[in-house]
Amino acid sequence: MTSIDARAAVPVEEVAAPGRRPRAYDPQRRRSVLLTVLLWICVLYFVLPLWWLVVSTTKDNSGLFSTFGLWFGGNFALIENLQTLFTLRDGIFLRWIANTILYSVVSALGATVLSAMAGYAFAKYDFPGRKALFSITLGAIMIPLTALALPTYLLFASAGLTDTPWAIIIPSLVNPFGVYLMRVYATDAVPDSIIEAARVDGAGENRIFWGVGMRLLGPGLVTVFLFSLVGTWNNYFLPLIMLNTSDLYPLTVGLAQIQSAATAGGGSQALFSTVITGSFVSIIPLIVAFLFLQRYWQSGLATGSVKG
Repeated sequence: MTSIDARAAVPVEEVAAPGRRPRAYDPQRRRSVLLTVLLWICVLYFVLPLWWLVVSTTKDNSGLFSTFGLWFGGNFALIENLQTLFTLRDGIFLRWIANTILYSVVSALGATVLSAMAGYAFAKYDFPGRKALFSITLGAIMIPLTALALPTYLLFASAGLTDTPWAIIIPSLVNPFGVYLMRVYATDAVPDSIIEAARVDGAGENRIFWGVGMRLLGPGLVTVFLFSLVGTWNNYFLPLIMLNTSDLYPLTVGLAQIQSAATAGGGSQALFSTVITGSFVSIIPLIVAFLFLQRYWQSGLATGSVKG
């Protein structure tokens, strides 16, 4: 009886077959392998379309349909595609790039400043109706932008601002998610003790915000700026309904106009490579912006997660 009990107390690894190394079950290892596979699937999901876009810009129109989509074809036509793109309709693509940069940068800067001011006020000031206003702001995040497109158009039409750059910039200044993000970040990023010390030294509220608060909110500001920049850069529906003049179009509407014009003329295949090349060129400024501001963006998210 004693020998049976002693054998039962021996771990499984010690009674394994001779010559074979025991292998214990490790649930953590199994979980990490599953997560690794899921992460690789996510990487492929996001990278493959970008890789297809890069490869497609090097092909002419016939190569797009006669070669494998995820690899280069025999004819390297990138230079020809770029020449066609930048000379199309007297170089209107350059005008669309300038319009997009103007709309996106001005809107992102304005939305970042307004979000910082509102978020700082919600986090550091106690005023009547603060909770109700913040709840309304959170509720505005849930409203899809397409639902507000028609009322926004009617409002701007009555003010005579349609078909102007202001019809794109002013609506893009409203960023409820940015207000929420800056409120959460300012709660811990700007200590109350620093604000009280500045008040004791005689600093006014405006000086405290611009001289102290904005410096401490730097990483959060970069995060809101990037989100606003990408949102305005990729916005398609708002410029589509607000603008009628081709010279005011951003890249999204302009490229769609090229494709639809070719389709209506019966030569849809003639400009496929041009539209794809334009799509590739349009994402290069966003990639540069992310690479340039990446360290500030990452530090902002990391700081927010630690302080949260």
